[in-house]
Amino acid sequence: MQIKSQRDFAAGLLFVVVGVAFAWGATIYKVGTAAHMGAGYFPLLLGVLLAVIGAGVLFKALVIETVDGEKIGAWALKPMCYIIGANLLFGVLLEGFPSLGVPAMGMIVAIYGLTFVASLAGDQFHFKEAFILATILAVGSYATFIWGLNLQFPVWPSFIAG
Repeated sequence: MQIKSQRDFAAGLLFVVVGVAFAWGATIYKVGTAAHMGAGYFPLLLGVLLAVIGAGVLFKALVIETVDGEKIGAWALKPMCYIIGANLLFGVLLEGFPSLGVPAMGMIVAIYGLTFVASLAGDQFHFKEAFILATILAVGSYATFIWGLNLQFPVWPSFIAG
C-alpha cells in the first residue's frame, strides 16, 4: 500500500499511538463495568475511541487519492512556541514559582496572561480583541469554577487576597 496523504497518515498514526498509550495506561486502575465504573473506565474508553478514530484517518490516508500527496509542511515554530509558552505562563501565574520568588498571581491574572501571549501566535495582534476575549474567559471561568463548582484555588494575586 502506498501513502496517499502524508498529513493524514502522520495524524492518524499519532492518534493511534496516543490512544493506545492512554488505553494501556488506564488498565493499571480499576476499570469496572458500565454500571459500576472504576477510575480507569473513562480513560480506557477515551483511549480506545481515539485509537479507532486514528485507524480511520490512517485508512483514509492509505485509500483516498489526493492531488499532491498532501505533504507535511514545515513546522510553525513561532505559533508553537507562543502557545506552549502561554500555557507555561498560565501555570506559573496561577500558582507562582516559589523557588524563583514569583508569587501566585491567581486565576484572573493567569487568564489574561495566557490570552495575551497566545494571541501573539497569530499573524496579527489586536489588543482590543485579546482584552475582550480575556475578559470573557475570566468572567466565565470565575462563574464556572468558583461560583458553580465551588473549587478552591487562588483567584486574585496572593499579595492582594492575603
